[in-house]
Formats: sequence, C-alpha cells, structure tokens
Amino acid sequence: MLMVRAIIRPEKVGEVMSELLDAGFGALTKMTVYGRGKQRGMAVGDIHYDEIPKEMLLLVVKDEDKDDVVKVITRNARTGAEGNYGDGRIFISEIVDAWTISTGKQGL
Repeated sequence: MLMVRAIIRPEKVGEVMSELLDAGFGALTKMTVYGRGKQRGMAVGDIHYDEIPKEMLLLVVKDEDKDDVVKVITRNARTGAEGNYGDGRIFISEIVDAWTISTGKQGL
C-alpha cells in the first residue's frame, strides 16, 4: 500500500477529484494547506506572499495503481500545456499497515 500526497492549486481540485473518481480512485481526504515551494512564495507588485494556499489530497492505493493515480493527478492539476511553477507536487510513501475502525479489519 502507498500513500499519495498531492499538493495542488485550489482551482484544480474539483477537476482532479472528479477524474480520480472516474478512474476508480474515489476514496481520498482533502484539506486546505498553506506553504511555499522552491519559488519561496509569490510577489505581486510590492507585496510578497510567503504562504500560498493549496489543497492537499491524500489517497491510499495499491502499489500497482501508483502510476495510474500519478498520471491522473498530473494531467488534471497541470496548468497550461507544459505546466507552471506552483502547479504542485506529488509525494509517495509506503504504508506499513491500515485498519478499518468500524470493523477492526486489517488491510486496504
């Protein structure tokens, strides 16, 4: 099992979530986060924004589904034909174990 953490632009979250659902990956957690990437925020005129609002999607998927999930997120979260700074990042990490609270069952 793998945890996919995608940090994307807020205006792209609806499109990404819809496409993930259509691809069979409907179970996810969404939260609003604030931060900055390599560009260290954003400047608009004389004003510098150090923390930029983003949305983080968390999905737990089977190892063999990783590439499909990454493709769906990348394709739908990218702005423009080649993407732009601030489009986001995807992080993948291993899940050691998972339990369903209501049933007490182990696994995905």
